[in-house]
Amino acid sequence: MGTDEHVCSACGQPVATVVRRHKTLGAWVPVWGPGPCGNRACAAYAEEAESAEEPRKTAGAPATKKS
Repeated sequence: MGTDEHVCSACGQPVATVVRRHKTLGAWVPVWGPGPCGNRACAAYAEEAESAEEPRKTAGAPATKKS
């Protein structure tokens, strides 16, 4: 494991490291990557704020089969 610090691709400021996961061969495997940019003057911050305002898709009632 390295101690690489992640930086924002737009403004170059350091960002936090976040852990996500993906499934590989039936097991959940952690993947470390860059977190969101916290600089309010950064273009990437504005994009993240807009995407956070979009409602999340939730699972609704199961679809019924039409005859």
